[in-house]
Amino acid sequence: MDQDSDYHSPNFLWFKARFDRFAYVDRIVIAASAHGKGLGRALYERMFADAKAAGFERIVAEVNAVPPNPTSLAFHERLGFAAIGEQAFDGGKTVRYFERAL
Repeated sequence: MDQDSDYHSPNFLWFKARFDRFAYVDRIVIAASAHGKGLGRALYERMFADAKAAGFERIVAEVNAVPPNPTSLAFHERLGFAAIGEQAFDGGKTVRYFERAL
């Protein structure tokens, strides 16, 4: 999605309040039987190329920090995403916000 999408997720709105233009990834789901085969990386690499060709300067996403999702955190960091913020929600959930410059 881009910054003009009609999406009211608090995570999307966090990015929208901070950036004029961005491409947002809400989630990528890979079947457990396909883990470790490079599909997540391939999806992101394609998105990086397509977003850059469309003139975007950044891709943004969030990952659960509480409850922790260490696999996703490490995956995003390996792809060059940098943490740029964090937000706690009622019920104890916390997400970490990431940006990947293109």
